[in-house]
Amino acid sequence: MNTTLRNIAEKLDKNDKKTQLIYAFNGTGKTRLSQIFKNLIISQHKDDKENNAALTRHKILYYNAFTEDLFAWDNDKHQEGEHQLIIQPNSFTDWILKDQGQDQNIVRYFQSYTHQRLLPHFNEDFSAITFSLAGDNDQRIDNIKISKGEENNLIWSIFFTLINLVIAERNITDKSERSTNEFDHLRYIFIDDPVSSLDENHLIQLAVDIAQLITSCESDIKFIITTHNPLFYNVLYNALTSKDSYILRRFEDGKFALEEKKGDSNRSFSYHLYLKQLLQEAVKENKIEKYHFTLLRNLYEKTASFLGYPQWSDLLPGDKKLYLTRIINFTSHLTLSNEMVSEPSEPEKQTVAFLLNHLLENYHFK
Repeated sequence: MNTTLRNIAEKLDKNDKKTQLIYAFNGTGKTRLSQIFKNLIISQHKDDKENNAALTRHKILYYNAFTEDLFAWDNDKHQEGEHQLIIQPNSFTDWILKDQGQDQNIVRYFQSYTHQRLLPHFNEDFSAITFSLAGDNDQRIDNIKISKGEENNLIWSIFFTLINLVIAERNITDKSERSTNEFDHLRYIFIDDPVSSLDENHLIQLAVDIAQLITSCESDIKFIITTHNPLFYNVLYNALTSKDSYILRRFEDGKFALEEKKGDSNRSFSYHLYLKQLLQEAVKENKIEKYHFTLLRNLYEKTASFLGYPQWSDLLPGDKKLYLTRIINFTSHLTLSNEMVSEPSEPEKQTVAFLLNHLLENYHFK
């Protein structure tokens, strides 16, 4: 049933499972969902005598693209040859850095996701960060500019340090023995797509770290995690026990659907199965357009790579291989606007249906 992100947020809030894991392709609405969910939780406590920033920290902690806006490079310093990442004034970083003194733990996590030689340096009032790179023979290169991926990993490391601290505090049953009561009433931790420029090994490590953290949580805090990465999803899916898993879909009319999924992405919704679904729907409804040839070629390429064929054309039916290759190459690489027609001819539509059925019937799709 197609619905709104607000309704999906309400559904997530009513779920009793420890963890809800959501897979969605980029551009589907993961970050919008995290914002709507955050606002929903805050609205339930609007009578509390706290501002929105305090409510966000006390009721729900969330990581998404908006968190990255808390940091920006100092352009004035950059023109002078200095590279300094400014921390925008906010209660989020003030609490973890100034009040809790977690800067060294942040450095430790950051280096575990990048490399040990790259070192962040916080200034005295925790308003800016510079970076150095350790070389051989105790040499060090100061004032370096890190990549966008490394910057995102630093921001994630700050957030991950925070939720580690929060869970450790909440695991202390006696509230009077906790070092802080800031999070006594925290209900949710929402992690929106933390994967950013990580190689496969670091990506797996990140998923394992998150799964271990969730498993260690003995309190009633609930977790919602969204991702566009199948490998990241698979590791979490197989590592977590008390969970519900979904795929978030977005439709052309602006509505959404949150579909329950059983099994990891290898069996449920890896990219090639998503292409298969799109093509089957187009054939069934006789709504084949030119771009479906591109999707079909992509599906052949993914399948050939998985099965170990050197060329995707090796999967085509042999008696028409040359003819069909020409058609797919032509319709997948049109560049002149006067050649592009949204409505294919009937023979072209039949070609899509024929090639799709050939692939599904001969190459072990489940």
